[in-house]
Amino acid sequence: MAVAIGFRFFPTEEELVSFYLRNQLQGTRQDMHLVIPVLNIFYDLEPWDLPKLAGELCKGDVEQWFYFIPRQEREARGGRASRTTASGYWKATGSSGFVYSSDDRVIGMKKTMVFYKGKAPNGRKTKWKMNEYRAIEALSDPYVAAPPKLRHDFSLCRVYVASSSSRAFDRRPLEAHNNAATTSGGASGTSHAGGDHYNPAEASEDEFWELINNLEEHAIGWEQLNEI
Repeated sequence: MAVAIGFRFFPTEEELVSFYLRNQLQGTRQDMHLVIPVLNIFYDLEPWDLPKLAGELCKGDVEQWFYFIPRQEREARGGRASRTTASGYWKATGSSGFVYSSDDRVIGMKKTMVFYKGKAPNGRKTKWKMNEYRAIEALSDPYVAAPPKLRHDFSLCRVYVASSSSRAFDRRPLEAHNNAATTSGGASGTSHAGGDHYNPAEASEDEFWELINNLEEHAIGWEQLNEI
């Protein structure tokens, strides 16, 4: 498939969760795999091997690469996902928080990780980073109050190399949301094109994934999610 000269795949966090990840979870739009392939990026694959495995239409991208990650078998049995490879491991870092829609609804969760070479906990930090997104199940009837549920079937990962320049992964034209200010949605926080949001205080990796994995068992209301 030919694409126009200058083509770049540069989605916002809202688009990643509300369109790409939701369509993957629903099993629709297989053409999306031309830009976001399904790939288990852990175990056998090192971060520096991932760019050459990017989607067919994004082979030339030198800034960021996207992958749908299927739920690991150990996760399906109630365990925690492994984030290790042959040469190192991915470690959660920074603040964790929610992904919002342009109308201020919580639509997903986001976790940032850094790759370390060597064995934990004494690995050497590298410049490879990852944002992992998981979607909150959409309500069939938006007028019916129901606790949100996090979808574990697939997550969507954005892999990139940290640089000294500031990143704004959520860049988009101001007119896209009635001239709303574009805010950063990269390695430092969770945002959307409609404004800033408060992120929860930084939590340990264990505490954050416990919160995520327990969403289905311990219901959290939409009001609570927006107040955290």
